[in-house]
Amino acid sequence: MTFILTNDDGIDAPGIKALFNAVKNLNINENIVIVAPQEELSGCGHKVTTHQPIHVQKRSEFEYTIAGTPADCVRLALTHFSPAPKFVLSGINAGGNLGVDVYLSGTIAAVREATMHGISAIAFSHWIKKPLAIDWHLATQWTTRILAELIKIPPTPGTFWNVNFTHLQADLPEPEIIFCQPSTQPLPVKYRIEGDNFYYIGEYGKRDRDPGTDVDVCFSGNIAISQISL
Repeated sequence: MTFILTNDDGIDAPGIKALFNAVKNLNINENIVIVAPQEELSGCGHKVTTHQPIHVQKRSEFEYTIAGTPADCVRLALTHFSPAPKFVLSGINAGGNLGVDVYLSGTIAAVREATMHGISAIAFSHWIKKPLAIDWHLATQWTTRILAELIKIPPTPGTFWNVNFTHLQADLPEPEIIFCQPSTQPLPVKYRIEGDNFYYIGEYGKRDRDPGTDVDVCFSGNIAISQISL
């Protein structure tokens, strides 16, 4: 079973290393190909490179660094580095990708691109509840647990899975996994003005959270899984 791994935090980010370890923990004789951006590109959406060359560096027999976007990574992976994967996995993103975040996120763009090409895909993100730091070992364990279930129930054609981990203190019990609908509420839109400059100061943790949606599930201490349509 071949997995393509990518992200929008860059190939050296701790999240993609955690994702790699999570797949290895499945012990299913898997083949892993990492095709990820050379730098952090959070919030780049579904941008693709079409009018300039894309530099590719082969780091190892299974790792490729791309001077392009997450969507570029998936396009190159499917056409040149692993043309017949079983799954494309993106993440683990350092920060949530809940609700309408799917329109902004490079993490989500990668799995959306895979879905367009008929490949099953899953995005993994970890909400950050400041001032807590992400426990990547725990995130790896959660990812392995969820992967073991989701690879048995691949999304229906034209859809992908979007997984968002909650952020818990170390002494709290294991979170529940809840399949839910994505929120359609907008992100907080607030700016501070200094002269001619506008600085975004919206607070992610203060966004609206309709009961039962992915934002509410995640902010309430559980793991949210949504099936997203193209």
